[in-house]
Amino acid sequence: MLFLILSILCSVTVGVIFKITRKYNTNAIQIITFNYVIALLLCYFTFSPDLTTIPADVPWSIYALVGILLPVVFLFLFSSIKHMGIVKTDAAQRLSLFIPIIAAWLIFKEEFNFYKVIGLVIGFVALLLILKKQTSNDQNKWIYPAAVFLGFGIIDILFKQIALYTALPYTTSLFMVFDISLAVSLLIVVYDVVVKKVKLQSKNLLFGVLVGIFNFGNILFYLKAHKAFAENPSTVFAGMNMGVIVLGSVVGLLFFKEKLSKINFLGITLALIAIVFIVFSQLS
Repeated sequence: MLFLILSILCSVTVGVIFKITRKYNTNAIQIITFNYVIALLLCYFTFSPDLTTIPADVPWSIYALVGILLPVVFLFLFSSIKHMGIVKTDAAQRLSLFIPIIAAWLIFKEEFNFYKVIGLVIGFVALLLILKKQTSNDQNKWIYPAAVFLGFGIIDILFKQIALYTALPYTTSLFMVFDISLAVSLLIVVYDVVVKKVKLQSKNLLFGVLVGIFNFGNILFYLKAHKAFAENPSTVFAGMNMGVIVLGSVVGLLFFKEKLSKINFLGITLALIAIVFIVFSQLS
């Protein structure tokens, strides 16, 4: 249970760091780039990936797609937390789990039971209520959490495809994806510096290091939690998603004074209920 709690704390902390950067006029892509530098180093020294024997049938197209999507979706995550807050962003990110579930139904013809159908219906109602703007707020930039929802859902589908490729350890595949993500984000930074004359700043390095540490910690402890609960993965699934929504909501409301309407609160409650139904669908 300790690993699961640590994973939840790391996930929410990344959101908190992004929220804090708003006060310091930071550069999002520089932070994300430094994040991948740290994540790669930690991944290398923790998992010791063997890159000397790479099979010929490695799914490079999937690796490349995930590697490109990760920094792009991270940018949307950064913007969503900045404009919409931690509460709505964390909820949108966690509800993205419904996209691979729908893909399993439409693409892989997986059979749906009663609990899963109810969970999906409640989940999408929850998302609409969470993203609904307050009547006095004409600056509701729902496009950012919506992009987070869609982006992380697609990434989840692709990571599940990577997990099916067993010729390489999953952690080695993860290291290779991080390499591609670093290359993509680095190209954007170089373009900004050379063409747009954007300066590299030490504050972006500092925030990038912090994001990289906690981003990697989230992944590491999540994998350890799945290993510890190998016979009951639904515990990790439910605990992670519900824990991030609840803790993210508490942090956003208490520490950052984020404003939510009664409709938004109802959406968050429905999101938790939807996850419970999905967990029951896996147990039945």
